[in-house]
Amino acid sequence: MQRRNLKHLPALALFCALLGLRATAGSPTYAIRDAQVHTLASSGTLPRATVVIADGKIAAVGSNVKIPAGAQIINGQGLEVYPGMINAWSNIGLTEIGSVPATNDASEIGDYNPHLLAFTAIHPDSEHIPVARANGITASLSVPAGGILSGQAVLLHLDGWTVNEMAILERAGLVMQFPSLSERTVSGGGLRETRRQTFSERKRNYERRVREIGDLLEAARHYSRARTSNPSTAVDRKLEALIPVVQEKMAVFIQADTARDIKNAVDFARKEKLKMVLQGGREASRVADLLKKENIPVILESIVALPVREDDPYDARFTLPRDLARAGVRFALTSPSSSDVRNLPYEAGFAQAYGLSHEEALKAVTVNPAEILGVADRMGKIEPGKVADLAVTDGDLLEIRTQVKNLFIAGKNVSLETRHTRLYQKYLNRP
Repeated sequence: MQRRNLKHLPALALFCALLGLRATAGSPTYAIRDAQVHTLASSGTLPRATVVIADGKIAAVGSNVKIPAGAQIINGQGLEVYPGMINAWSNIGLTEIGSVPATNDASEIGDYNPHLLAFTAIHPDSEHIPVARANGITASLSVPAGGILSGQAVLLHLDGWTVNEMAILERAGLVMQFPSLSERTVSGGGLRETRRQTFSERKRNYERRVREIGDLLEAARHYSRARTSNPSTAVDRKLEALIPVVQEKMAVFIQADTARDIKNAVDFARKEKLKMVLQGGREASRVADLLKKENIPVILESIVALPVREDDPYDARFTLPRDLARAGVRFALTSPSSSDVRNLPYEAGFAQAYGLSHEEALKAVTVNPAEILGVADRMGKIEPGKVADLAVTDGDLLEIRTQVKNLFIAGKNVSLETRHTRLYQKYLNRP
């Protein structure tokens, strides 16, 4: 009986493969014609151009592009085309309603969980995902929280029936909450005291935590050598997860905010030879020269917030992107909360209003996050060969009144319906 069943497996596998080929071959081809195209690439902004989308990728861009026969044509007159925005830090898909524990799967108990994958906890049907899409966001990094080594982040396309369909990078980087020497921690607007400790007590706690992280990384190096020389060495999931980290093959998102903590984090990353990306960075402008020298990119916390210190200028957070750009530090803007991912274009708009150029503001939510997250070879710009992640709008992408008319994710013209629009229609048509 088992043999009779097994003999059909090759035919079944071939049938499934043919179905997949048929689905790919039958995917629609689109042409967005006569639109203003912001490529953010070497060709700059094209005032009246056509973008051809085929097989999930950008097939052609330009003013004299031949439209393939059978392509679905979108009249782009009066419209603008931008690369889809990438939110480089969030908990979208991991947290639905903050006050309902059953809908939160963003953190785990324990301080050291490098083996945990945010990928396994993503909820593809989150109501926050279509809301973010409706504002032109096509991808987001979703990160775990809690402890010191929180786990590994996942880079997602914001469309798909399953997390496997959504995932761009299942293991996008390790999240590290770097120990702080500060008596007070940054929370919301301003500095707020959490507990009173003497400096010697804070220093002891800091040194203990840093030593623990260093010991774990050293153990991972020994484990890697042992596994290489003897593959039958017992598997340790935590150390296994750290092998690409100590080999500088995986980015480490190190969270630090104050100037002193950022310096300490940079020193630690240099000593341990880590591929560091600074996250948070509320006082990054104070150490911009160091970040530039060490070539460390920054994923900024939301800049639409109050100053960190009581004696800071009122616009200290608003001007942070401008200051980093002037110093030559690469950075990405973010809107971290799952319910606020939709506000990403307004973060860039705020930055532009406070000194960042329009092009730099656009790059901070497209090109820069793609480079920082290691996917610039396929995302972030409008040029042939890139994945077709595009936002078609009726105005400037960073303006709050602008409406997204079409959104393409991996070549698919996705729905812009959200819970908000459904409720609007429901009560608009109320008897």
